[in-house]
Amino acid sequence: MTERIPCIREGCEHMILPATAAKTGGYCMPCKQEMEREAHQRYIEANRRDVNLYEGITDAADVLKIMHAPRTYDPLIRYIPYKYSMEQVYLSLSTEQQLEMKRYAMELIRSEDEDAGKDILLYLVCYHDLPLTAEIPELLEREIVYPAVLFKSASNETRDHLIQQVNNDEENRNHILMILAYIGDEAVVQQFWQWKQSAPDWASELYVAPDRYTLQAGWELTGDGQRRELFITPSYSLYEAGNSDAEGSESENLDGVPISLLVPSSNHCPWCGSSLISLMNLHVQHPALQSVDWRFPQLDVQTCLVCSSYSVMYMEMDAEGKPIWSKHNVKPDGLDEIDVEEIKADVSGLVRSTLNGSVQRRLFHIASEPRQPFHGSEWAMEPSLSQVGGHPGWVQDADYPACPACTATMKAIGQLDGELIQENGEGVYYMFGCEPCQMTAVSYQQS
Repeated sequence: MTERIPCIREGCEHMILPATAAKTGGYCMPCKQEMEREAHQRYIEANRRDVNLYEGITDAADVLKIMHAPRTYDPLIRYIPYKYSMEQVYLSLSTEQQLEMKRYAMELIRSEDEDAGKDILLYLVCYHDLPLTAEIPELLEREIVYPAVLFKSASNETRDHLIQQVNNDEENRNHILMILAYIGDEAVVQQFWQWKQSAPDWASELYVAPDRYTLQAGWELTGDGQRRELFITPSYSLYEAGNSDAEGSESENLDGVPISLLVPSSNHCPWCGSSLISLMNLHVQHPALQSVDWRFPQLDVQTCLVCSSYSVMYMEMDAEGKPIWSKHNVKPDGLDEIDVEEIKADVSGLVRSTLNGSVQRRLFHIASEPRQPFHGSEWAMEPSLSQVGGHPGWVQDADYPACPACTATMKAIGQLDGELIQENGEGVYYMFGCEPCQMTAVSYQQS
């Protein structure tokens, strides 16, 4: 048996064959490979250079074209990010620049870069509500049927064609139904009503009834076949404005006004013992709530962040409009086995300074100007998801809860991104209201 010798690297206890030592200079293969990786990393760090692709570029459309352009990975290049996010740049586009980006997107699609082209169109539709009426026939001809929101501005002729096509196109039937739901005009509403009254032959091949597809587009059929909206408008962005040196002080330069978010309640969850949290507390006279029929001065949406991530949580209003635990809440199975302390979010409303250890308030603002209703509807675009009003950014399928008191579908009134709640937070918390019953609900989805 061949005698083995120790690896010569300090701290390594591996024994190696003499033949291996001759090849590696006395090192075992793991140490040799680790040393090569370290040497390669040192070379990269010594030779890496910064590249600013945006240097000298001032036109927002040109900036976006660079952002969307594919980049070949090169460890020796460190790309300097643009000073604004993609969302911010899109929102800065003039009408002329929006049309330029639409033309550019179609050029990409025609050159077989379909994904990049669709992404650009999606930003334009969601952030600017830019109609694609003229482009939709070409998209359909190229068998592009997703995302469905791209097609909401389809012409009557295209709509009628899709209503006929859905009967024969088994492969794309699911997408066509969602497209029709986003078109959602009177003719589409009547068609979905007919399908509800008399299910078509192909309905049995679907996972849900045809009329349930309307939920994806944010509306439903009423009992007499009318369209009922399931989210309130307009939409206002919610964001953290930063910390302040003095408690309660605010910067006059912030684009927005203060709003009460993530405030712990004095009440506790009867299931897990965590403090109930006021996700949002907004005066009903704010323009964001102009379409909400609320009988109290404040709309206060409270929940347990732990338990509402496992089950829809309902709150009723007392005589003064204060949220109270609803008798309709049903404890989800298995909740007793969950380690609450391990998953509990830190939402004390305070952040601790990393400089001197002092405690500072977290300041939240609601934007002073509304944004497009579908701005936050596509969560995979990574928009600023937290909002009051607007189409929900469903991480999974649309899931509007039914009011446990009257069984009506509750309307979406806002949502909070998990990252706004705590650092590296995940998922989205969705807020709903039933106006006749003066009840709120909160649900949660994550990827």
